[in-house]
Amino acid sequence: MLHSEMRISVAELLKEPAGSSRSYHINDRLGQEGIHLVKGQVTLARTNRSILVKGAMVANMTGVCSRCLSPIDYEVSFDLEDEFLRRLDIASDTAFSEEPDISTSVDDDHMLDLHEVVRQYALLATPAKPLCRSACAGLCPAGSHNVNQGTCQCLSQVHDQHWSRLVRSGKESEV
Repeated sequence: MLHSEMRISVAELLKEPAGSSRSYHINDRLGQEGIHLVKGQVTLARTNRSILVKGAMVANMTGVCSRCLSPIDYEVSFDLEDEFLRRLDIASDTAFSEEPDISTSVDDDHMLDLHEVVRQYALLATPAKPLCRSACAGLCPAGSHNVNQGTCQCLSQVHDQHWSRLVRSGKESEV
């Protein structure tokens, strides 16, 4: 079933016995924290107390290269598995005694909202140091020139200050 939004009605699924499931294809824009288009397949399974959501997702993201600080677009893939607790019993329309976390619960209208869970999983899948390319040369330590765009003129003049005495004495070749 094609589903473009990450808000899914689970009213019918909640009326079915535990073990019942539905699958959805997600294709939606998130627009938060550099996360753009999110695509994937999710399966919602009815348990005796919740809806279990499992799926495989891909998110298109925007960020900054950790070496050269250029803006970059990249994809992250992640497997999603989370439990959404019911706040209301669908048969009697009465509230359960425990108050579940709002971001992982089925709301009072029997809607399940995947936005926050998908956002969290996408951020966790984001590389700690994203790169524009694996061989990124980064920035010149002295002039902040992007070395990917050409050789920097100041590279030969840069020395680690810890070695300055040795450099001044002319013995840097022995290091």
